Amino acid sequence: MESDQRPRRLRLITPTSGVASAEAAPSGLDPEQPIAPPVDLTTAFRAYGRYVAYIGMRILGRQADVDDLVQDVFLDAVRGLDKLRDPAAAKGWLATLTVRKAHRALKRRRMRWHFGLDEGADYGEIVDPSASAAERTLVADLYRLLDGVSADERVAWTLRHLEGEPLERVAALCGCSLATAKRRIAAAHNVLSAELADD
Repeated sequence: MESDQRPRRLRLITPTSGVASAEAAPSGLDPEQPIAPPVDLTTAFRAYGRYVAYIGMRILGRQADVDDLVQDVFLDAVRGLDKLRDPAAAKGWLATLTVRKAHRALKRRRMRWHFGLDEGADYGEIVDPSASAAERTLVADLYRLLDGVSADERVAWTLRHLEGEPLERVAALCGCSLATAKRRIAAAHNVLSAELADD
Protein backbone atom coordinates (compact mmCIF):
# COMPACT_ATOMS: atom_id res chain seq x y z
CA MET A 1 0.00 0.00 0.00
CA GLU A 2 1.41 3.38 -1.03
CA SER A 3 1.70 6.07 1.61
CA ASP A 4 1.41 9.78 0.90
CA GLN A 5 3.73 10.60 3.79
CA ARG A 6 7.09 12.07 2.89
CA PRO A 7 9.90 9.64 3.78
CA ARG A 8 12.47 10.27 6.45
CA ARG A 9 15.62 11.38 4.68
CA LEU A 10 18.70 9.23 4.79
CA ARG A 11 21.60 11.17 6.19
CA LEU A 12 24.10 10.93 3.33
CA ILE A 13 27.13 13.08 2.78
CA THR A 14 26.68 16.00 0.42
CA PRO A 15 28.60 15.39 -2.81
CA THR A 16 31.28 18.04 -3.14
CA SER A 17 33.86 17.31 -5.79
CA GLY A 18 33.45 19.20 -9.03
CA VAL A 19 30.35 21.12 -7.96
CA ALA A 20 29.75 24.63 -6.77
CA SER A 21 29.25 24.88 -3.04
CA ALA A 22 25.89 25.73 -1.55
CA GLU A 23 24.60 26.09 1.98
CA ALA A 24 22.30 23.08 2.01
CA ALA A 25 21.47 20.03 -0.05
CA PRO A 26 18.55 20.50 -2.43
CA SER A 27 15.20 19.22 -1.27
CA GLY A 28 13.49 16.85 -3.68
CA LEU A 29 13.36 16.98 -7.45
CA ASP A 30 10.70 19.66 -7.74
CA PRO A 31 11.10 21.31 -11.16
CA GLU A 32 8.65 24.02 -10.14
CA GLN A 33 11.28 25.67 -7.93
CA PRO A 34 13.99 26.91 -10.27
CA ILE A 35 17.11 28.28 -8.59
CA ALA A 36 17.85 30.74 -11.37
CA PRO A 37 17.05 30.59 -15.07
CA PRO A 38 20.37 29.61 -16.65
CA VAL A 39 21.38 31.29 -19.86
CA ASP A 40 24.50 29.27 -20.60
CA LEU A 41 26.28 26.10 -19.51
CA THR A 42 28.50 27.83 -16.93
CA THR A 43 25.51 29.47 -15.27
CA ALA A 44 23.55 26.20 -15.40
CA PHE A 45 26.43 24.30 -13.82
CA ARG A 46 26.81 26.85 -11.03
CA ALA A 47 23.07 26.86 -10.39
CA TYR A 48 22.38 23.14 -10.71
CA GLY A 49 25.65 21.22 -10.40
CA ARG A 50 25.12 20.47 -6.72
CA TYR A 51 21.49 19.52 -7.41
CA VAL A 52 22.54 17.02 -10.09
CA ALA A 53 25.19 15.58 -7.75
CA TYR A 54 22.62 15.26 -4.97
CA ILE A 55 20.24 13.26 -7.16
CA GLY A 56 23.13 11.12 -8.36
CA MET A 57 24.30 10.36 -4.83
CA ARG A 58 20.82 9.24 -3.74
CA ILE A 59 20.47 6.90 -6.72
CA LEU A 60 24.04 5.63 -7.20
CA GLY A 61 25.42 5.78 -3.66
CA ARG A 62 29.04 6.07 -4.78
CA GLN A 63 30.95 9.35 -4.90
CA ALA A 64 33.20 8.27 -7.80
CA ASP A 65 30.14 7.39 -9.90
CA VAL A 66 28.52 10.70 -8.99
CA ASP A 67 31.50 12.69 -10.23
CA ASP A 68 31.30 10.92 -13.61
CA LEU A 69 27.53 11.35 -13.71
CA VAL A 70 27.70 15.12 -13.18
CA GLN A 71 30.20 15.42 -16.04
CA ASP A 72 28.03 13.30 -18.34
CA VAL A 73 24.87 15.27 -17.53
CA PHE A 74 26.48 18.61 -18.27
CA LEU A 75 28.17 17.32 -21.42
CA ASP A 76 24.70 16.44 -22.68
CA ALA A 77 23.37 19.74 -21.38
CA VAL A 78 25.73 21.53 -23.78
CA ARG A 79 23.70 20.11 -26.65
CA GLY A 80 20.26 20.58 -25.14
CA LEU A 81 20.24 23.61 -22.87
CA ASP A 82 19.93 26.17 -25.65
CA LYS A 83 16.93 24.28 -27.07
CA LEU A 84 14.84 24.79 -23.94
CA ARG A 85 12.00 27.19 -24.69
CA ASP A 86 11.59 28.11 -21.04
CA PRO A 87 14.85 28.66 -19.10
CA ALA A 88 12.95 27.99 -15.84
CA ALA A 89 12.38 24.41 -17.08
CA ALA A 90 16.13 23.70 -16.88
CA LYS A 91 15.98 22.21 -13.39
CA GLY A 92 13.28 19.68 -14.27
CA TRP A 93 15.01 18.84 -17.54
CA LEU A 94 18.33 18.29 -15.76
CA ALA A 95 16.60 16.11 -13.13
CA THR A 96 15.17 13.88 -15.86
CA LEU A 97 18.51 13.73 -17.65
CA THR A 98 20.27 12.88 -14.37
CA VAL A 99 17.85 10.08 -13.50
CA ARG A 100 18.16 8.53 -16.95
CA LYS A 101 21.95 8.71 -16.94
CA ALA A 102 22.08 7.28 -13.41
CA HIS A 103 19.88 4.43 -14.64
CA ARG A 104 22.36 3.66 -17.43
CA ALA A 105 25.26 3.88 -14.97
CA LEU A 106 23.55 1.33 -12.73
CA LYS A 107 23.09 -1.03 -15.67
CA ARG A 108 26.80 -0.73 -16.53
CA ARG A 109 27.72 -1.31 -12.88
CA ARG A 110 25.57 -4.45 -12.77
CA MET A 111 27.22 -5.73 -15.95
CA ARG A 112 30.69 -5.14 -14.43
CA TRP A 113 29.58 -6.96 -11.27
CA HIS A 114 28.28 -9.88 -13.35
CA PHE A 115 31.74 -10.29 -14.89
CA GLY A 116 33.54 -9.86 -11.58
CA LEU A 117 34.81 -6.37 -12.42
CA ASP A 118 32.92 -4.50 -9.70
CA GLU A 119 34.00 -5.19 -6.14
CA GLY A 120 31.21 -3.21 -4.53
CA ALA A 121 31.66 -0.20 -2.30
CA ASP A 122 32.01 0.79 1.30
CA TYR A 123 28.63 2.43 1.64
CA GLY A 124 29.47 3.47 5.17
CA GLU A 125 31.51 6.26 3.56
CA ILE A 126 28.45 7.98 2.13
CA VAL A 127 26.72 8.43 5.47
CA ASP A 128 26.84 11.85 7.10
CA PRO A 129 29.51 11.79 9.84
CA SER A 130 26.97 13.04 12.38
CA ALA A 131 24.74 9.98 11.84
CA SER A 132 24.49 7.40 14.60
CA ALA A 133 26.13 3.97 14.32
CA ALA A 134 22.69 2.43 13.74
CA GLU A 135 21.96 4.89 10.90
CA ARG A 136 25.35 4.19 9.35
CA THR A 137 24.67 0.46 9.38
CA LEU A 138 21.15 0.90 8.01
CA VAL A 139 22.31 3.07 5.09
CA ALA A 140 25.19 0.75 4.22
CA ASP A 141 22.90 -2.30 4.35
CA LEU A 142 20.23 -0.58 2.28
CA TYR A 143 22.61 0.40 -0.50
CA ARG A 144 24.18 -3.07 -0.57
CA LEU A 145 20.67 -4.53 -0.95
CA LEU A 146 19.82 -1.99 -3.66
CA ASP A 147 22.83 -3.30 -5.59
CA GLY A 148 20.93 -6.60 -5.83
CA VAL A 149 17.80 -5.26 -7.54
CA SER A 150 17.50 -4.27 -11.19
CA ALA A 151 18.37 -0.74 -12.25
CA ASP A 152 14.72 -0.11 -13.22
CA GLU A 153 13.46 -1.15 -9.81
CA ARG A 154 16.22 0.62 -7.89
CA VAL A 155 15.67 3.99 -9.57
CA ALA A 156 11.89 3.88 -9.17
CA TRP A 157 12.12 2.77 -5.51
CA THR A 158 14.76 5.38 -4.67
CA LEU A 159 12.74 8.20 -6.22
CA ARG A 160 9.59 7.11 -4.42
CA HIS A 161 10.89 6.06 -1.01
CA LEU A 162 14.09 8.06 -0.53
CA GLU A 163 13.06 11.22 -2.34
CA GLY A 164 9.32 11.02 -1.69
CA GLU A 165 8.43 11.78 -5.28
CA PRO A 166 4.75 11.37 -6.26
CA LEU A 167 4.10 8.26 -8.32
CA GLU A 168 3.30 10.33 -11.42
CA ARG A 169 6.65 12.11 -11.17
CA VAL A 170 8.48 8.79 -10.64
CA ALA A 171 6.89 7.48 -13.83
CA ALA A 172 7.83 10.64 -15.74
CA LEU A 173 11.43 10.61 -14.51
CA CYS A 174 11.76 6.90 -15.30
CA GLY A 175 10.13 7.28 -18.72
CA CYS A 176 7.54 4.59 -18.06
CA SER A 177 3.82 4.27 -17.40
CA LEU A 178 2.36 4.80 -13.94
CA ALA A 179 1.48 1.08 -13.72
CA THR A 180 5.05 0.11 -14.62
CA ALA A 181 6.47 2.53 -12.04
CA LYS A 182 4.22 1.00 -9.37
CA ARG A 183 5.31 -2.53 -10.33
CA ARG A 184 8.99 -1.57 -10.18
CA ILE A 185 8.61 0.08 -6.78
CA ALA A 186 6.68 -2.89 -5.39
CA ALA A 187 9.24 -5.41 -6.72
CA ALA A 188 12.16 -3.56 -5.10
CA HIS A 189 10.18 -3.00 -1.91
CA ASN A 190 9.43 -6.73 -1.61
CA VAL A 191 13.11 -7.65 -1.96
CA LEU A 192 14.29 -4.99 0.48
CA SER A 193 11.58 -5.75 3.04
CA ALA A 194 12.35 -9.47 2.98
CA GLU A 195 16.10 -8.96 3.32
CA LEU A 196 15.90 -6.28 6.01
CA ALA A 197 13.38 -8.38 7.96
CA ASP A 198 15.88 -11.27 8.04
CA ASP A 199 18.57 -9.12 9.70
